[in-house]
Amino acid sequence: MAARYEAKDIQVLEGLEAVRRRPGMYIGSTDVRGLHQLVFEVVDNSVDEALAGFCDRILVVLHPDGSVTVRDNGRGIPVDIHPQTKKSALEVVHTVLHSGAKFGGGQYKVASGLHGVGVSAVNALSEWLEVKVHRDGKVYRQRYQRGKPVTKVEVIEKTKERGTLTSFMPDRAIFKAIHYQFDSLAQRFREMAFLTRGLWLTLRDQRKDSEIERAFYFEGGIRSFVRYLDRTRKPIHDHIFYVERQENSTLIEAALQYTDGYAESIFAFANNINTIDGGTHLTGFRAALTRTLNDYARKNNLLKEGEENFSGEDVREGLTAIISVKLTDPQFESQTKAKLGNAEVKGQVESVVTEALAAFLEERPRDARAIIEKCTTAAHAREAARKARDLVIRKSVLESLTLPGKLADCSERDPSKSELYIVEGDSAGGSAKQGRERRFQAVLPLRGKILNVEKAGLTKILSNKEIQALITALGTGVGEQFDLGNLRYHRIIIMTDADVDGSHIRTLLLTFFFRHMLDLIKNGHLYIAQPPLYLIQHKKEKYYAYSDEEKEKILKRLDGAKVPISRYKGLGEMNPEQLWETTMNPERRTLLQVGIEDAAEADRTFEMLMGEEVPPRKRFIQTHAKQVRNLDV
Repeated sequence: MAARYEAKDIQVLEGLEAVRRRPGMYIGSTDVRGLHQLVFEVVDNSVDEALAGFCDRILVVLHPDGSVTVRDNGRGIPVDIHPQTKKSALEVVHTVLHSGAKFGGGQYKVASGLHGVGVSAVNALSEWLEVKVHRDGKVYRQRYQRGKPVTKVEVIEKTKERGTLTSFMPDRAIFKAIHYQFDSLAQRFREMAFLTRGLWLTLRDQRKDSEIERAFYFEGGIRSFVRYLDRTRKPIHDHIFYVERQENSTLIEAALQYTDGYAESIFAFANNINTIDGGTHLTGFRAALTRTLNDYARKNNLLKEGEENFSGEDVREGLTAIISVKLTDPQFESQTKAKLGNAEVKGQVESVVTEALAAFLEERPRDARAIIEKCTTAAHAREAARKARDLVIRKSVLESLTLPGKLADCSERDPSKSELYIVEGDSAGGSAKQGRERRFQAVLPLRGKILNVEKAGLTKILSNKEIQALITALGTGVGEQFDLGNLRYHRIIIMTDADVDGSHIRTLLLTFFFRHMLDLIKNGHLYIAQPPLYLIQHKKEKYYAYSDEEKEKILKRLDGAKVPISRYKGLGEMNPEQLWETTMNPERRTLLQVGIEDAAEADRTFEMLMGEEVPPRKRFIQTHAKQVRNLDV
């Protein structure tokens, strides 16, 4: 066990004022993502106690008034006087930026709250925050308003428990809306529980009449995570590879399993933080995987003399893997912690995974053979896909003057000022082409439904004419040849009908972008247009409603007047002027930006909705059927 956790362990680095002025610098944004980040910052501190071995239960409660409570059974934040500031350590932690026990290395060997801005930033961005510390047989309490203490640290009662209870109300003057998404929070907490073996993490929602509670606990850790991701897939070998090993001061965990699918699903974490842009741990893992499988295949004559080695692309097809490292001094690229930069971690991960995976393959020859056969099939398909890709590239060069299909290009040549509308069908395409601003808006109509890429290899995908047109229009290439620098439009807008077919086409397009052009989503280039559902005409006025709620508000505003209401089922029903006015005019339109906050959950959902396995999809439909609204038949 570590030494006692005392006030002297709290180190102060600098002050706090800028948080309220520039909240985006500390929590990313002031929309729902920033709101959720407040919760995660507080929970991260409790998870750090779990990683240090002092906490095994965390409870998060969403209250009806918009406030949140986070309770853990850790050691409790120190309350004695801090030697530098001469204030209670509890107050220092909550009111001074870059203060905490994570800088000296004595108390937390591993911590996700690296920069020490977490709970102080939450305090600064809350109307009020109250913390109760159960420690040394007493309950200590302090209350703050917008980051400033309004009470002293006081003892309110005796207790036999230990831990920290934090309640806070996000500041309505800063956040656009106080509305938490239960499912988004639950996904993140599930991920945390997978990565922290033996931790009970409970989310309780008291905002509705009937309380909802979801608890997460996974004894199997990241092995359970791989199994969860593969629930809707068909594994090609029985045993999940797993290794856990300490290498110097870095704890390395990796788990993997191959499926009969085509998608690569690798997720990398550093100190429980999802490093969505990868980093040195992911680089080391990929290098170990490629080298070990090639060595095994050569050694066992599964790769013949004269045959090329498997590429990284070959050995990752159909792979589901988690790589998790926990280290004392993680170096992230920014406060968002999207990429790990510690150079030494690459060699550590590569060494551990190479040794353990080689042993796994030797000990389980049946599993090894299935994996090598999968890689061999992928290598053959890669060669065929290369020829198909070359054909697409050659076609795009030959057709460079006219560009693909029925693309109506814009005259603007600066990609940052250009946007492409991907439109369903010739009818809507005609209206969009006539209604657009030709200077910076391009339109690409697609015929019918594109290929479901979740069920197809790259060769088949690249031979599909609609996908060829899309790839050529965007200019980025696809797969390992993808180059974001060649993107011809910085806003790619999916515009489909507000019916079942339109939703299906939109999902097919999203699946393609998610699987083969993920960087478009990561860099914020993909959007979904929001055409109106209703046109309400009253006298000489026109009112457009984008939801049933908005329609009812307009009708109420018209004070019960009998007015004609048109329900738009297709974009083609709008004339060019209406389409411009409602859906394409940058000054009036509403666009939904496609984000990727939880890549692991998105990966599982796409596989479940679009993959080969029917039972999981059937269960999903049965579960959510009662939530469906406005289903067009």
